[in-house]
Amino acid sequence: MFVISKTGWQTTLTRPETQQIGRSSSPKWWKSRAFDVIQFIVFTCGLVWITLQGAANMHYAWQWHRVPQYLYKVIDGELIWGPLVDGLFVTLEIGGYSIVLGLFIGLITAFLRLSGSFSGRLLATVYLEIVRNTPLLIQLFVFYFILGPILQLDRFWIAVLCISFFEGSFASEIMRAGILSVPKGQWEASDSVGLSRGQGYLYVILPQAIPIMLPPLAGIIVNLIKHSAIVSVIAVFDLTTAGLDIISETFMAFEIWLLVAVIYLSITVTLSILIGFLERHMKQSV
Repeated sequence: MFVISKTGWQTTLTRPETQQIGRSSSPKWWKSRAFDVIQFIVFTCGLVWITLQGAANMHYAWQWHRVPQYLYKVIDGELIWGPLVDGLFVTLEIGGYSIVLGLFIGLITAFLRLSGSFSGRLLATVYLEIVRNTPLLIQLFVFYFILGPILQLDRFWIAVLCISFFEGSFASEIMRAGILSVPKGQWEASDSVGLSRGQGYLYVILPQAIPIMLPPLAGIIVNLIKHSAIVSVIAVFDLTTAGLDIISETFMAFEIWLLVAVIYLSITVTLSILIGFLERHMKQSV
């Protein structure tokens, strides 16, 4: 990351050494890692107990032995993915496109909000107010019944565009705040060395703002994956739609929904870990 000083380009940053004031005391038992693990185990056991009790009260017959066939089958030595895995691939595809497009929309909107153009600021403000103050389901129907036929888009791309514009509105404010957090002197210094506005953003401002943006953007990306389940209402064959179809055929509501929840949880936890690793890497490179 480049930080400009009065003497020119400075490629390294000094880090103040942290000093320990006073003698360290042992942490309280309720702040220990072991107590956190115990809390997690108790919570998990309680959740499992509630689920089993609810199923027992409904006289529900568990059929876990039938679940694997909806994940995969092996026929004549050939591995064939089941409908849940096929739906998972579609969910990941929607999520991948939506993350890239949503972050791009958010960045453009942030630039418009920070620009000196009155029309650009007005356009960005109207977009943000409309998207952030109307339900996502209504927006999906507007995209599906109005914009889809006009733009000749299929269900998949309607879902991608709707989720991208929805999440991009929240990402834009995070990006704008990150850009504004860069000291004003960095803007003035980039102008003084002859950098254009675009070069100043690319080489000076954004490298300092991105580490600040990453933690809240991680929440946006995780929410995007969860919100993608809403595309099932327009019959996009994602993971949620696959689960609904299986339940309508087999009535295995508990097994399928629990499995779908675990799959979504695996995706979001993996994304959180990857973004956390990226955040630490960027902090070490500063």
